[in-house]
Amino acid sequence: MGGSAMELNEELLARMDYRMNQVRFFEEKIRELVADGALNGAVHLAIGQEASDIGACLALDAGDWVTMTHRCHGQAIASGMEVRRMMAEVLGKKSGLCGGKAGSLHLADASVRNLGAADVPGQGFSVACGAALTQKLQKTGNAVLCFGGDGAADEGSFHEALNLAAVWQLPVIFFIENNFYSGTTAIEDHMKGEHIADRAHAYGMPGITVDGNDVVAVFTAVDQARAHVKEGNGPALIEAQTYRLCGHDTADLQLYRPKEEVEAWVENDPIVRFEEQLQSDFQMAPEVIDQLKKNAKRSVEEAADFAINADEPAMSEVITGVFA
Repeated sequence: MGGSAMELNEELLARMDYRMNQVRFFEEKIRELVADGALNGAVHLAIGQEASDIGACLALDAGDWVTMTHRCHGQAIASGMEVRRMMAEVLGKKSGLCGGKAGSLHLADASVRNLGAADVPGQGFSVACGAALTQKLQKTGNAVLCFGGDGAADEGSFHEALNLAAVWQLPVIFFIENNFYSGTTAIEDHMKGEHIADRAHAYGMPGITVDGNDVVAVFTAVDQARAHVKEGNGPALIEAQTYRLCGHDTADLQLYRPKEEVEAWVENDPIVRFEEQLQSDFQMAPEVIDQLKKNAKRSVEEAADFAINADEPAMSEVITGVFA
């Protein structure tokens, strides 16, 4: 794939750090609301995967589209969804992005070119292909970023989408976040082969594996893939290797994961890594980083206050928007 077109300037680096912290605080707040009983049911968090979500979406152009997975909070914030309305949606409030009907699993906001989350693993691949076909037929010059997980990459829909995208030369980037567990099943128990990205070669498209806990590496990989697909070269596949520092959902006791494995990944926390890199490689002052973190936390606290005090939807809204 081609070279990077975007410059890693101070503004972009600050945005990366702010967004990663905003995602982390958002998910920690969600976990707190579940524990306090303010939010019913289990929620799928992605604490520890912030670099993959933020790095990928910040490499997109304003006209590009996104499809998400069930583990979507970071992807949603990264693509530009407003955190107050996101929080309201997760809490089922009228002022939520989807009027309180979508919740966490079905977040969507077409105003920021986000086609929504797929609660069924692998469901979003075909949606992304359809969106990419639209971009090609309308000659918009835009691309589609399609998030998926390692479990979804074992679904038939993944291979069908790769084949169709390759045959029709669609401008879609398949971005697989490999956190090494499909639910509670370790990757060696549901997949053969070393890298998911190797599957790209069977469909005649480029495929690369990147350190998903390195936000700059992820950004660069997606930036290069975006240039590739927008030049009319067809799709690309990126595998970002990362790790969720939480359970499959908020009800998961995580008894299936070795303690030593989790501790090793805690030491590889993407936010800690990046903030150390900001100081050592980019000479960003510690007080600037601290302020970015404070601003991110304040935005989430304000979002939570807004959502908790927001109105519930009226009962008359239950059957609106139902077409089948």
